[in-house]
Amino acid sequence: MRYRGQQDYDHRQAPRIGVLVTNLGTPDAPEKGALRRYLKEFLSDPRVVEVPRLLWLFILHGIILNVRPARSAKAYRTVWTEQGSPLLLHTREQASALRQALQKTHGDSVLVEFAMRYGSHPLSEQLQSLLDRGVQRLVVLPLYPQYSGPTTGSTFDALAADFRQRRWLPELRFVAQYHDHPAYIRALAASVRTHWQTHGRADRLIMSYHGEPERYLHNGDPYHCHCHKTSRLLAEALELDAGDYLTCFQSRFGREPWLKPYTDDTLRGLPAQGVKSVQVICPGFSADCLETIEEIGVENRGYFMEAGGERYEYIPCLNSDPAHIEALTTLIEEQMLGWSEKPFDAEATRARARALGA
Repeated sequence: MRYRGQQDYDHRQAPRIGVLVTNLGTPDAPEKGALRRYLKEFLSDPRVVEVPRLLWLFILHGIILNVRPARSAKAYRTVWTEQGSPLLLHTREQASALRQALQKTHGDSVLVEFAMRYGSHPLSEQLQSLLDRGVQRLVVLPLYPQYSGPTTGSTFDALAADFRQRRWLPELRFVAQYHDHPAYIRALAASVRTHWQTHGRADRLIMSYHGEPERYLHNGDPYHCHCHKTSRLLAEALELDAGDYLTCFQSRFGREPWLKPYTDDTLRGLPAQGVKSVQVICPGFSADCLETIEEIGVENRGYFMEAGGERYEYIPCLNSDPAHIEALTTLIEEQMLGWSEKPFDAEATRARARALGA
């Protein structure tokens, strides 16, 4: 095997720290063809769908990729912006805000980029951009607060696949989860309080997380536990009683049981229990996307109101809110502890390298 190396390395280039924030990804356009390419890459990942490969590839190519792209394209068109998908827009803004925050303390010795696990802005390209600019120490921050194999685990898989092809590897620190980090919980609580200041409180606060098959939990994935811990800590920060909030799971796919309770079924049933007003927050999403804007903001609102609900409000994701950027900056700074930024003399370093025959 031939390993990728940098043959034109310049010893005058100062070593830098790189920060790579990642998210799931997005199609290039709200069109059937773009959705088919995106879904093919996404749903072909064995981390995402843990089904025997031959059986799943038959289902994927024979059924799903012939039906789902058109339906998904229609949904994406309802949330698409002039800058592209909301997820891409918000992730870009988050990276820009983090870059500005870290430059205030570290100048140009710390570089920040963002990557997507699937679709455009692939991890390998963004990683190469950082390495080309002298990054020798790398912090990778997947923007998934709660660890899950299909999200965080898949991101590590992509990183490892890239590293296996490289001759010179940077030092690596990988943030696997931050579901209970105090700064993250503070940012979530602040967003709810801000909403309450404007709209008042509702009968129930619904904390909706993306779902996953129930068997993943039984096979050892900690995601379910992380979600419930986030909910508990957020409830404690807001001084809520046990009956003031609910944790549930959205976006299920296929026929097998997924994590329960389901968000849509929960919202359909609440009005009959006397719960006429709800506020919904999605603590597992770092940025608004199709699943929050359309599924929670529109589709599930319809279920609740049709069942007899009277007031339904969606509390947006943290996106690039200053409290969120402060929390993520804190996470990154903690990961960089011990990575001292020593003065770098470019010419002296080059002279020493030349003396050794470089």
